[in-house]
This record gives sequence, structure tokens and C-alpha cells, in this order.
Amino acid sequence: MLDINYIRENKELVEKSAESRKTAVDLDKLLQLDDQRRDLIQKVDDLRAKRNEAAKVKDIEVGRKIKEELGGLEKQLDDAEKNWYDLMLQIPNILLDEVPIGDISLNKVVRKSGEPPKFNFKPRDHIELGKMLDIIDFDRGVKVSGFRGYFLKNEGAMLQLAILNYALDHIVSKGYQLVIPPTVVRGFALEGAGQFPWGKEETFKFESEEDLWLTGTAEVSLMAMHSNEVLDIKDLPKKYVGISACYRTEVGSYGKDTKGLYRVHEFYKVEQLILCENNEQQSLGFFEELQDNSEEILQELGLPYQVVCLSSEDMPKKFVVTYDIETWMSGRESYGETHSNSVAFDFQTRRLKIRYRDKDGKIKFCHALNNTAIASPRILIPLLENFQAEDGSVKIPEVLQKYTNFSEIKPK
Repeated sequence: MLDINYIRENKELVEKSAESRKTAVDLDKLLQLDDQRRDLIQKVDDLRAKRNEAAKVKDIEVGRKIKEELGGLEKQLDDAEKNWYDLMLQIPNILLDEVPIGDISLNKVVRKSGEPPKFNFKPRDHIELGKMLDIIDFDRGVKVSGFRGYFLKNEGAMLQLAILNYALDHIVSKGYQLVIPPTVVRGFALEGAGQFPWGKEETFKFESEEDLWLTGTAEVSLMAMHSNEVLDIKDLPKKYVGISACYRTEVGSYGKDTKGLYRVHEFYKVEQLILCENNEQQSLGFFEELQDNSEEILQELGLPYQVVCLSSEDMPKKFVVTYDIETWMSGRESYGETHSNSVAFDFQTRRLKIRYRDKDGKIKFCHALNNTAIASPRILIPLLENFQAEDGSVKIPEVLQKYTNFSEIKPK
């Protein structure tokens, strides 16, 4: 959420940023509502002061009249606050200058690392390899779980655990605090993290509970952990690495990647999150740190990848900039998204009221960043496809072998 004063002072910039994201906003209506809201706040405060004065002198009749008038104004204020807040939730974040303006076709490749493997045979995709190696069962997955269901088994299950534990160890070694957060959350957490209102259709809801949802990323729970708190500057930055199951309806991706492990309803993710001071330069420095952490993992795994700056229409509306990492997947003969790194500045922390007291005692909103360290089973796609041999066997990267206790998966 943006500061309403910032919106007033930078109306054209806010409108331009929203237009670049193909997001319809009515700032004139919002500012009109804000004027009404401010006027009502002043009137309510004045009446409350008069009510207190009447109570002091025990003027019952005046107190009664003020109470009646105050009740009506407070109802008007509640309605105005709700309408104002609903509109505020629709305003997207401001884009950084480096973000390409336009649709997904304008995503900009920032850099590449490694070369895609060259095979002297026709490479198999992970679906065929999974069957040959007896490590993935899609048929029974669909039978039990429905569309996009799957079973990981044998070395496939062990490989997923290996990659998750390796990523955790890698990030924890850099001083990040390990957290296993809840995946069942209240709506305020999703709204606060900026998943709502824009990503509501992608989120599973409990039918039996009025306000319980399943998260699609540990970012939501990790952000909400410090909601309504005032931190001390000496405790910043807060650096977390969380591991959790993740759930997504994939409603918005109907017809895309319907086969295999690329786009599934249920997966596991190791997520990095940082809360830091309200300082743009510091935030962008941590953005580079998070990016380095993820790229180091792929480099140690020996996987070729490219870093992409997402365009204004492709990136989430809560962020000022997002870099995706796309890893080479031989079965697709192309790069596929495996990681995402984003900065929100104080957009999320305003919603969640996550603040800190600076060295001068002034209360400010923290800045927030988040990054995917690893997501599985999607990362299994390049691991299987890029390290396959002609007979269908798959070599395991050396950094994972201490977690798997095997160096190769062979056809059964």
C-alpha cells in the first residue's frame, strides 16, 4: 500500500505506474474519499472532545445530544474508511526506472550463466525419465489428487529432500534465521503481503472456515510474523529463510504446462525474506544479496540459467522490480522460470504495520524483500533433463550427493 500523502503529491506518477501495469485506478475518487474521511475524522475528534468536557461538568443533556450526533458521524466515518481502504488496496506499487514497460514479450535478459548441454542423442523430458527411473508417478497422482497431481518416490523423493536441505544449509550459512512457518493463514496475512486482492483466485480457501486460506509461498507467513510490531533499528535487518509446502489453484494458467512437474497445485519452497531500514539504497543492496544467494545455488548445481527483469505487465503489482531466474530445461529446449527475486519497499509493511524506531526515535515503516532460494519439484526438471545419459540414467550434482548418498539414478 502506498502512503496516501505520496499519492496526493505524485498523482501523475502513480497513474502512470498503474497504467503501465494495465491496472485501472480512480485516483480522483480516492482523493475525494480521503477528503471526506479527513473531514469526518476531524468532526468525530471534535465531538469526542466536547463529550469529554460535558462528562467532566456532568452535563447529562449535552452529553446525550453529543452521543446521538457522534453515533451517526462514527457510522459515516466507518463507511468512509472502508470505501477508502478498499480503493487503497487497488493501487499498485511504483515501478523502478529499469523495469521495461509493456507485456511479457518485453521481459529483459540481464545476464546468462553456463551453456545449455549438448547431447549426441535425442534427450528425454522429465516425464519420460521419471517413468524410466521409477521416481515419478503421474497416473496415480492424478487418481489420488486430481489434475496436476503427482507422486515422487524412491530416488525422486530423496532428490527433492536433498535439494531442499542443500538450499536451506546454503542460506542458513549466510546468517539467515531458519523458520518453518504456518501454511494455513488468516486473510489479513495475504492482504498484507499483497497477494490480495490481485491473487485471490490463485489461493485455496477453507470452505468450513470464514477466513482461513492456504498460502502459495512462505513469504506470506514470514511477512505477517511481525505484523503490528515496532522493531528496534538495532534488530534490523531481519533475515529469514523459510521452508514450507505451497498451494496454488493455477486458475490463471488454464491450458498452460498441463503435463509434468512445471505447474502443479502443491509443491515445496525455500524462501528468503528480509526486513530492513526504510532506505532505498540499502534495500537494493539486499536485493543483490538475495540474487547472489540464488544464483550461487544454481552455479553449484551446475545448471545453466538466465536472469530476467520482468516487464511492468508481467511482474506482481506489489513490487517495484522483480528479477526471475530461468533455468535451462532440455526437454523444453528453452529456459523455464525457477526463481523470483523482488523488492516491495514499504508497500507490504504499510499494510501489515511493520515498523521500526530509528536512531532518532522516529517511527518508520520497514522495507521488505523476498526471494525464492529453491522450489521443488520444478527444479527437478532441469536436474533430470540436463544431467541425463543416453540410457536414461541421471547423474547427481556433487553438492547434492552427501544428501542423497547416491551419485546416479539408473533405469529400473
